[in-house]
Amino acid sequence: MFDEFFSFFEAFADGMFSDSLPYLIIGFFLAPFVIWAILTVAKILGAYVVVEEKQAVVYTLFGNVVGVISEPGLHLLWLKFGPRALFLHTIGRRYKVDLRLDQEYLRSQPVNSEEGAPMGVGVWYEMYISDPVNYIFQNSDPRGSLAANVGSSTVRSLSNLPLEKMMDDRHAMSRMVREEVSGKSSEWGYLLGSCYIRKVHFRDNEMIRQIESKVVNRLRQVTSAIKQDGANQVSVIRSTAEKKAAIDFGKAAAVRPKIVGEALRKISGDREVADATFDILETERIVERRISMEWIPENADLMAQFAVSSRARVVAPQEDVK
Repeated sequence: MFDEFFSFFEAFADGMFSDSLPYLIIGFFLAPFVIWAILTVAKILGAYVVVEEKQAVVYTLFGNVVGVISEPGLHLLWLKFGPRALFLHTIGRRYKVDLRLDQEYLRSQPVNSEEGAPMGVGVWYEMYISDPVNYIFQNSDPRGSLAANVGSSTVRSLSNLPLEKMMDDRHAMSRMVREEVSGKSSEWGYLLGSCYIRKVHFRDNEMIRQIESKVVNRLRQVTSAIKQDGANQVSVIRSTAEKKAAIDFGKAAAVRPKIVGEALRKISGDREVADATFDILETERIVERRISMEWIPENADLMAQFAVSSRARVVAPQEDVK
């Protein structure tokens, strides 16, 4: 029984696939195009919409807002809006709003300090869309209006601040600007995120040159003062050292005769040691001063020796002349 059933199934399968194989191949290649066409028609008829991450879709019909979809994913419009979904893509309008965080930098906003110095302030801020409907319909250029609002708030809140505070305390100035802008920007569907004062600089070139010259002169004064202070300290140290050395040398000069006298007294106790010591001292003195000496043999006639030496002194120059 089972054998008959399997043989019948094999015959049916062979006959079906052998007859419809070309249709299966054609259907395999045409299936993506058919699915795409069906999805396109369904999308035109308002059957569904795909919302991406950080994106909102606003639908209007006859000038009225029908609905807002901000959740990412696939949404069936017939279930959300009913029969009106058939007219949203034909008669109505659809607005796509980007909800991602954006940022901008405003350069050199003119601000005057309390001292009257013309300053330039660079403001960096972040913003994002909080209400897509107000963003589309409340203001024709919400991004430009927000930039103008941030610039005017910067000038209004930071003017007449002390110059020292402007150059140092940037965090407090950033909070002041953010608190000034946030309440007004929400009316246009925008919310201000982080706000930071990145750069504070002078706008007048002549003032910049004057400040540079003052800084250079001040550095020169400080450098000369440091050099003079170092020279004074060296002079004090040198005079103190010379004074101490003079005192020590005076003490040594006063103590030396006593030490030498005691040593000579001890040496004079032994006659032989004293004679040998004085002979050595005399020899060292003669050698150090390089005194010329003439040696006279013992038991010699002094007059004959002097005569010989005088003749040698007279004859020697004549020999040199020859």
